[in-house]
Amino acid sequence: MSGKINDMRTFDVLVFDLGGVLVDWNPEYLYKDIFPNEDERRWFLSTICTLDWNEEQDAGRSLQEGMDHLVKKFPAHEAAIRAYYDRWKEMLGGPIHETVEIFRELKQQTSLRLYALTNWSAETFPVALELYEFLHWFDGRLVSGEEKIRKPSPEIYQRLAERFGIEPSTAIYVDDNLRNVVPARDLGFYGIHFRSPKEFREELVGLGVLKA
Repeated sequence: MSGKINDMRTFDVLVFDLGGVLVDWNPEYLYKDIFPNEDERRWFLSTICTLDWNEEQDAGRSLQEGMDHLVKKFPAHEAAIRAYYDRWKEMLGGPIHETVEIFRELKQQTSLRLYALTNWSAETFPVALELYEFLHWFDGRLVSGEEKIRKPSPEIYQRLAERFGIEPSTAIYVDDNLRNVVPARDLGFYGIHFRSPKEFREELVGLGVLKA
C-alpha cells in the first residue's frame, strides 16, 4: 500500500498490540527443543497447550491453575505442560526491530500519544518489562491479565478509551490478529491489521502519520 489513504481523519493516538507486532513470541521456539519431531510438536500445541488455553491465563487465570488444569487432563504430559511457563522466556524471539524503529520514530517525530493494549498474563508481563526497554516508552498500557478481561471482548477496548481519555475516531489501533482489530473498528478506531513492518510503515505514511 502506498500513497494517501482515503481517510480524512486526523489522529492523535496510536495503540499497539505487542505480541506479533513489537515482540516476537512463539511457543514453537521452546517446543522445538522438547519435541524435535514436528508432528508431535504440532499435536501437542494444537491439542494440549493450545493458544485458547494460554488466553485463559491472559484473561487473569493464574499460571499455576492453568498448568494444574491441564496436568489433571493429560498427566502423561506433565513435564511438557509445566515447561510452558517454567521456560516461558524461551518462547521469546526478541524485539521485532523494524516495528520498534517505527515506534521510536512515532515517539520522537510526532505528537501522537502512544499506548499498548495486549493480551498477556499478569505474571509473565513483568519479565518482558525487564527484557525490553521500549515497553516503557508508552504513555500508558492495558494488560489483559491485570484487567481480568482480554481481546476481543469489546469491554477491554472501551476500558482503554475511558482510562486514557482516547477518542476512538481520532485513534489508530494495530494488531497482528484480525480478530482483535474488528472490535476496535466497531468502536470507531482506525484499525490496521499488521502483516509486516514494511506494510505498517506504508499505511502510516499513507495516513499522513509518518513522513515517507
